[in-house]
Amino acid sequence: MKETHYLTPLLEPRSVGIIGASEREGSLGDVLVRNMLDAGYKGKLFAINPKHESVRGIACYKSVEDVPQRLDLVVIAVRAEKVLAILDACGRAGVKAAILLSAGFSEAGPRGALLERQAVDAAQRHRIRLLGPNCLGIIRPQLGLNATFAHTCAQKGSIGLISQSGALCAAILDWAKPNNVGFSAVVSLGTSSDIDFGDVLEYMISDPRTESIFLYVEGIRDARRFMSALRGAARVKPVLLIKAGRHPEASRAILSHSAAPIGDDAVFDAALRRAGVIRLYNLGQLFAAANALFSHFRPRGNRLAVITNGGGPGIMAADRAADIGIPLSEFTEGTMEKLNAVLPANWSRGNPVDILGDADAERYGKAVKATLEGPNVDGVLVMLTPQGMTNPSAVADALIEIEKTADKPVVACWMGEELVTESRQKFSAAGIPHFRTPEPAVELFSHISAYYRNQKLLMQTPSSLSHLSPPSIESARLVIEMALSERRKKLNEMESKALLAAFRIPIAQTVVARSAAEAMVLAAEIGLPVVMKIDSPSIVHKSDVGGVRLNIRSLVAVRSTYQEILDEVKRVQPDAVINGIAIEPMIQKRNGRELVVGVRRDPVFGPVITFGEGGNLVEANRDVAVALPPLNNYLVKDMIRSTRIYHRLGEFRHLPSIDMTALELVLLRVSEMVCELPWINEMEINPLIVDENGAVAVDASIIVDNVSPTADRYDHMAIHPYPSHLTQTWIVPDGTTVTIRPIKPEDADLEVEFVRNLSSETKYYRFMNTMRELPPAMVARLTQIDYDREMAFVATLEVDGAEKEIGVCRYAVNPDGESCEFAVVVADDWQHRGLARKLMGVLIETARSRGIAYMNGVFLSNNERMLKFVQKLGFVLSNDPEDNTVKLGVLSLQD
Repeated sequence: MKETHYLTPLLEPRSVGIIGASEREGSLGDVLVRNMLDAGYKGKLFAINPKHESVRGIACYKSVEDVPQRLDLVVIAVRAEKVLAILDACGRAGVKAAILLSAGFSEAGPRGALLERQAVDAAQRHRIRLLGPNCLGIIRPQLGLNATFAHTCAQKGSIGLISQSGALCAAILDWAKPNNVGFSAVVSLGTSSDIDFGDVLEYMISDPRTESIFLYVEGIRDARRFMSALRGAARVKPVLLIKAGRHPEASRAILSHSAAPIGDDAVFDAALRRAGVIRLYNLGQLFAAANALFSHFRPRGNRLAVITNGGGPGIMAADRAADIGIPLSEFTEGTMEKLNAVLPANWSRGNPVDILGDADAERYGKAVKATLEGPNVDGVLVMLTPQGMTNPSAVADALIEIEKTADKPVVACWMGEELVTESRQKFSAAGIPHFRTPEPAVELFSHISAYYRNQKLLMQTPSSLSHLSPPSIESARLVIEMALSERRKKLNEMESKALLAAFRIPIAQTVVARSAAEAMVLAAEIGLPVVMKIDSPSIVHKSDVGGVRLNIRSLVAVRSTYQEILDEVKRVQPDAVINGIAIEPMIQKRNGRELVVGVRRDPVFGPVITFGEGGNLVEANRDVAVALPPLNNYLVKDMIRSTRIYHRLGEFRHLPSIDMTALELVLLRVSEMVCELPWINEMEINPLIVDENGAVAVDASIIVDNVSPTADRYDHMAIHPYPSHLTQTWIVPDGTTVTIRPIKPEDADLEVEFVRNLSSETKYYRFMNTMRELPPAMVARLTQIDYDREMAFVATLEVDGAEKEIGVCRYAVNPDGESCEFAVVVADDWQHRGLARKLMGVLIETARSRGIAYMNGVFLSNNERMLKFVQKLGFVLSNDPEDNTVKLGVLSLQD
């Protein structure tokens, strides 16, 4: 049975109605009809307008309800005020999808926003999926569908384009045709009142015509859905994205254009890295990346070799590589020997490889081959300037021949114009990306190689820290609840450190004195020397108001310092509420580095974790890495490496390397805090002092807020953490212990071995074929799941010290959000032992707890054993009206 995506009526319509069709030259209705006719739409086209009998030879109907058949799709090209009545008529006529081109909705102010809400309500009431408003429309070249008012159509191709800007779609289409770039689909979202990025991305994941995806994004409405769909798409197809509104001025313009929420650009960048997406910054880069995709670039890493016949251009390329963090390859001895053998004695003997101005095609070819074979080389930029003894076309021919069998990216930069025109034409015909200047060539390599790095980040699904001491989540919650019950959102230092301690983060113990005498007693108990700090909910940065004193070595000094701090703070900030003076031991780490770890809440993506250089200059340095939780060891290491201070954490001058494991553990524990404590709005550990012996949080500040309880304990996060709390054990009647836990990416080998050992009959009933091995793409799809929209449990045994999979069950939530599809399979030697029933019980309860109303299944009619099994579970069976070899089952979960 062929699965039908819920956006099929929109993106594969068999019938289309143009509401507002017209013959008035230049009108929106006229352009739409002409575009559909010119594109050669393969379905049935209907014109709808009470003012016309026909439009361009097509019979015209007064209303959508007069059309003699149900329409899959209508395109609405009328004023905003008329849309509500038209949608009601579409609902009565059984229309399945609508494209609302009209402007004048939420982007136009309060009245427009009201009209948009009413339109969306009407569409939902009639179960119509709505694209727009204020959009360009859609193009599906293979279907001859051009439901847009663009002045050109798209060529057939394999790129899926999704954009919040109709104007940008039009510009890309105008560029694509002369450059021979084709599209599988072009979708302009407009203000995304109903259909959003997540919907269209999910469609393109399974669309066989789409091989790569481009997105133009201004703002995100639903971060969880966006990230889920983006990560799902990036697992199977290259995804490239341009994000507008990187600066505050541009963000204000976006609010008036698409009315989409805007978050911090650094957070958006972190989200894209985590999603395995390549981020681009302008249309030039987009077009270059498109050409690279058609060249079937498959990145290996980010180490670039530059070959040039001129020193200056090579230096320009090296400078740009340094600017954007692309390392130039360090050649091995073997590579150097090969280059020495084929190049003149006075070549540059390094990278860039300057092969001198008299280089001919043969010298170029030998240099490129020797460099590509180097183990430290991930790609090669070949540059040429048309000097007197150089034949640009002959060198181009040599490079094209080499590139045919190269397994690494090759980019060309032929500088100049008249003398290299023929070469550029040859590169275009051969599909080799080529540039006029070094900088965009290096940028292209960086973007494509970023795909390699981001794909590694995408595959990370952090597990719990169960191998470590568990946190005291309940005690942390009590601290937060106490503060909120007192109508306080800013925790004092002792409360903040109590939260850190609850998650096993080492702290400098703090006590608060409310008099000079009490300060002396507490300092004596702690042990001199001590640090004294103002304790005030009104003050964010204590040192800015003279509220910190370090290394106080006598009780007399403690007494005098107490009053000095109070006097100074009252002078600088007279209205500050002062609780007392905090006293803690003076942490003396001669080799310590001061770092900062923070948490803040982005308006789009929720909590994010920051890390960088700490101390008093933290804001001035701005050396901060940003990452979306949850984190694991790989993600933490990547985060630390991306900061400038990373190079000072190893052996540096006279200092030994820090205890990197201790630093990584703090970041992992902070990630755990963020996942389990949704009340945290902001947090800063500054300084976190780390040396060769460990880490300690010297100062901490946390701001909390009330949150509304939801069924999803991780509702506050853009990426759903690994749900380790769902792990359980099951004791089989014969005493065998079976672990049932959520699946994770690391289970890929387990899953492959499990399927390999299934009998042909079991494989047929589960996969409807008897394949020997799971294809790699299917392995990724089965093990790298989105825990928000699907769930899979594996049942495992310990055999000879290793895990063995004996069963698996899973569900995937349908687009309606109310139902899910399930599947279950058990190893042949574990059938008839109750494992399938146990797995289904766990799966059903998980789905029920998440508010899913119905569980659906599709079964082969001749699989009598499965049919009896699901009926015992309560499934109601029925015949599939389209396929008599299949039965459908439905289980109500909310009875």
